[in-house]
Amino acid sequence: MVALCVLPMLAVGFLDAGWASAGSHDMGATTFGLARQSAENPSASDVSPDTVQDKSDADVLAVEDVAEEAALKTASSRDVSAGVQEIADEEEAARLAAEEAARVAEQEAIDRADATRSRYYATFGSLPAGDVDFSIGREAFIEEWSARINDYLFGSPLSGYGETFAEAAWEAGIDPRWSPAISNTESTKGRVCFKSHNAWGWDQTNWPDWDTAIRSHVAGLARGYGFTISYSYAMRYCPPNYDNWYRDTLNQMQLI
Repeated sequence: MVALCVLPMLAVGFLDAGWASAGSHDMGATTFGLARQSAENPSASDVSPDTVQDKSDADVLAVEDVAEEAALKTASSRDVSAGVQEIADEEEAARLAAEEAARVAEQEAIDRADATRSRYYATFGSLPAGDVDFSIGREAFIEEWSARINDYLFGSPLSGYGETFAEAAWEAGIDPRWSPAISNTESTKGRVCFKSHNAWGWDQTNWPDWDTAIRSHVAGLARGYGFTISYSYAMRYCPPNYDNWYRDTLNQMQLI
């Protein structure tokens, strides 16, 4: 009986020990699994206060960076807009200044022609070839007289230089018909020149091209003579044959 009782008790003890051992093993595995799960997928309850604070600080810095970047873009946009407006203002100011300079130059040319004409009137009393209107302004003046002079010079070596004659006359303030007409009297409109590009029998001058020659001759007429042809000017320009020179040149002016 004793032996029988011990065996059951031993069996019970072994069973209890087995259960205890097994329970311990299961508890350890469970604890290890929970720790591993916590490391891999931490929940809010598993995150430390320091970690939360670090994340909050990072979020604040990110928001500040975005705000700073937006402010810089806004400032840059303002700078660009200001630069564009400044350039536009400068261009507008330059345009207005150029227009004003052109207006002043135009008025000076009109005043110059009026003064030259007035001196002529004071000396000779009338304009033998008729008057020329400078008050219409530079653009209209050059357009009108370029066409008329080109028609007159068509087919000659001076053909196509009507605009040059008109521009030179505008700047000098003299009758634009005078120089083209003299070119016919002196060289048949440039066909027979005794000096290079000298269609006017003007001193002993050689010119490199027609443009330079025309501008120089017109300026010389304004400087040395006056607004337009006169009999006394003919006597100075062509002393040996001034009577015919005056008549022929005046007739040609009236054709332009």
